[in-house]
Amino acid sequence: MTVPKIEDELDNLRPGVVVDDSNSAEKPNLKGDWLNFFLLLLLYTMQGVPFGLALVMPIILQSKKNVSYKDQAIFSLVTWPESLKLIWAPLVDTLYIHKIGRRKSWLIPVQYLMGACFIYMASNIDEWLPETRKPDILKLVYAFFFLGMLAATLDIVVDGWSLTMLKRNNVGYASTCNSTGLVMGIMISYIFSAFLTSEDFSNKYLRFRPDVGGIFTTRSFLYAWGVLFILITTLIAIFKKEKDNRLEDDHVKLNIVQNYSLIWDILKLPGIKLLALTLLTAKIGFAATDSLAILKLIDAGVPKDNIMFIDTSMFVVKMFLPLVVVKYTSGPKPMNVYLTATPFRLLLNISFGVFIYYTPTLIVANGFVHIPMYYYALLIFIMSIRGILDTIMRVALLSFFSRISDSRFGGTYMSLLGTLLSLGGAWSSSVAIGIVDFLTFKQCSLDHQNSCYTSNLKNMCKTIGGDCVVIVNGYYAETAVCAIIGIIWFCIFRKILKNVQTKGRFYWLVDIKTPRK
Repeated sequence: MTVPKIEDELDNLRPGVVVDDSNSAEKPNLKGDWLNFFLLLLLYTMQGVPFGLALVMPIILQSKKNVSYKDQAIFSLVTWPESLKLIWAPLVDTLYIHKIGRRKSWLIPVQYLMGACFIYMASNIDEWLPETRKPDILKLVYAFFFLGMLAATLDIVVDGWSLTMLKRNNVGYASTCNSTGLVMGIMISYIFSAFLTSEDFSNKYLRFRPDVGGIFTTRSFLYAWGVLFILITTLIAIFKKEKDNRLEDDHVKLNIVQNYSLIWDILKLPGIKLLALTLLTAKIGFAATDSLAILKLIDAGVPKDNIMFIDTSMFVVKMFLPLVVVKYTSGPKPMNVYLTATPFRLLLNISFGVFIYYTPTLIVANGFVHIPMYYYALLIFIMSIRGILDTIMRVALLSFFSRISDSRFGGTYMSLLGTLLSLGGAWSSSVAIGIVDFLTFKQCSLDHQNSCYTSNLKNMCKTIGGDCVVIVNGYYAETAVCAIIGIIWFCIFRKILKNVQTKGRFYWLVDIKTPRK
């Protein structure tokens, strides 16, 4: 039996005709939806905690001995679960217990598992991340990858729940909860793991007398998150009741096979084909800066704690900015905001590359690192603009996703769009980190025929008293190539994105045949 109300609408869509039903929708109004709004904010904040840990870890690793860019490329694999979640998203949409709730059936056990994972990591983190020897990269990857899988599953659940928890006219606010909540979780996690566990930061800013270690240890920090996750999850399980969407007229129940075939049905939509190609390539222009800029600043001599302090302050901007731009991104054409920000982001990446190039000159005097205040002022300015543009573009995309997603299959639909976006960022970032050494060319200072490409050649150079000097820095080559690709991308996809966002809601609905429940 055909899904009611949908087939007739789809039959009325003729090729070349744009149906825009955005004007007929009620204006957003959170009256009666505030509690749901804050609950979504809390759930996205919890989701941001493991992301914050994964974000700060490369900076911590970069300050350790014997950690190479190859190790960093291996660790970057922990970001991939967010890009692979589509594999199990249909299971999350299909398998649930009615008495518990479609979304709570997954949210409760997943968040309990996240709490248990934090506690397990706490008991082993001192062994995996020692002070005096090289970190155990593989064990860190295994632990963070599993935690990332749980966080990605939580993302599927919360994204799907946001489409039904909020009223239809308020779904545009889901992107605000997503962006603000994630940043809050990342910021809180970042502050605890980067600063309160840092001996230098604690002695300089938080203590009256110097002492060994930070205010907190990484071990105690992870234990605390484990207990907090279990406590909050228990409260949600007891007090939050989930609406039974089986009572809705357009509710559709799919089995597992139908839900997996639904992914293919969504991908066959003309608009999704264009959007998929767009999202898979959108991050290439920013890949070098997003994945390597902070690490290169540390290599240039800027103290790790200072960079993390500045980076953390950017989270405050990212946290409140979505609340400011929501009136622009919750409208019928959020992609206009995204397209307006793109050229400025590309220009800023080039400026950031130039800034990093001159950093050694600006901070080193007479062989000693001395960083003047104007340097930090410039760094804060560049990172602030970068954070603002990145947040605006993300909120615009998420608002567009919420607007076009078919709420009958919200978890799978939103996961597909989110997966395409994450996959575009993950593959470009991993490639950027992985090939930076390949694009870097060195030469022995006393033997120009020695390329210092292998360990044996480096040892031969040291034997004769020479040093391996960088001739071509792979980071700057990548920055230039990415900028060129980004400009080409913008010229090609600008008109495509402007066109697809004018399509009405029915243009994005999936026409499938299944019995009503």
